[in-house]
Amino acid sequence: MDFCFDNGVFKEVSNSPPTPQTAGCSTPHDKAHPALSEMLTNCVHCGFCLAVCPTYQMTGDENNSPRGRLRLWREEAEGRLAPDPFTAHYTTECVGCLACEPACPANVPYGEILEQVRHQHVDTARTRPPLSLRFAAALSKRQWLFNLAMFPARILRSLGILPHKFLFAGSPPLMESTAAYAQRLMAEHRPTGPRVALLTGCLMESVFREINFATVRVLIENNVQVVVPPDQGCCGAFQEHLGLDGIDQLRDQNRTAFGKASVDAVVCNSSGCGLALSKTLTDQVPVRDVLGFLGELKLAQRTPSEKDARVYVDLPCHLIHGQKQQGIPANVLNATGYRWELAPQARDCCGSGGIYNIQKPENSQEILRGKSEFLNNAAGSPVILATSNHVCMMQWNSARSAGLVTRPYQVKHVIQLLDPGEDGLRRGGKSAVS
Repeated sequence: MDFCFDNGVFKEVSNSPPTPQTAGCSTPHDKAHPALSEMLTNCVHCGFCLAVCPTYQMTGDENNSPRGRLRLWREEAEGRLAPDPFTAHYTTECVGCLACEPACPANVPYGEILEQVRHQHVDTARTRPPLSLRFAAALSKRQWLFNLAMFPARILRSLGILPHKFLFAGSPPLMESTAAYAQRLMAEHRPTGPRVALLTGCLMESVFREINFATVRVLIENNVQVVVPPDQGCCGAFQEHLGLDGIDQLRDQNRTAFGKASVDAVVCNSSGCGLALSKTLTDQVPVRDVLGFLGELKLAQRTPSEKDARVYVDLPCHLIHGQKQQGIPANVLNATGYRWELAPQARDCCGSGGIYNIQKPENSQEILRGKSEFLNNAAGSPVILATSNHVCMMQWNSARSAGLVTRPYQVKHVIQLLDPGEDGLRRGGKSAVS
């Protein structure tokens, strides 16, 4: 007897040839991946994941570890454990950082299993995401509406009025879209190098749009042609984190939008979005982290105006564990002109986890506490924490309001440290980074 995941529930199926009653039992990835029941049996319970799991390190609870969760999920799937509230609890406790995957000698696809179990728990009402997050997820499917709803947030950020701990000051364009901006700069500068499509992202475009604009400038300065498909949609990461339906429609939308773009690659300036989009465009067009893509080019060099500044680089989980990248290329970091080094525990989770810092704020803050402590005594003036994921930026900025870091510090996307600015781009990229 075997088990599979179908329409939100585990089903028991015979190993005999399929019948009309069992033939429809499948997983969302059944064409390319084994059944969920098979994936659940791969764990050999070696315990290598314990040393890298933030929730196990925080609690010491075996159930709050990858192998503990896998055991609970398998026990339920095989009918040896009735659906238990504790299983749902420990499922929601998982950050989803994926640090367990590279540590696993059995190559258990933990992230894929977690995604399916999250959907199963929501579909069967074992867990229910907060209404505010479900509303935000619905908005993310309609980018124009999300942009409109977040217009006040863009104004507040530009004024330096920050009513929420995850908001940080910036200069997001209020009206012009990234697509229109890229089209305007392309017509002005006419680069002739490789051609890429940029994923603008739902939250990035609606709240942190200046990072998208900086990405366009850096690419064009380095002779890369940039197109922004106007009919692209959310990558689906929001729905994945919450266990909500609607991912298939978003993936279909993006397959169409990026498939007809005729580009060498799709580049992403958010590692979480890049991971989600890579699942969508498998075998269609390469999905690249924008910093990894830039690392293969001869880059324009910046000259920082603040000679005593020091940059500490933190590596997003979905870049190194999800996308399996070694990190941010050294030549990219060198091109910023800053003195830089990896932050202590740079490969450990900061606790953001997509929307984990909203759903589990106490856990998230405790994880960040250990990561951020070094900033209180770090050398440099100013001290800059640089990363490549906007959700991680939000998390690092929250260390200020939470009182975890009591001295001034800045949080930047690495692409912003490479940005010549629009005036600098017109002058040939010779402006200093500030």
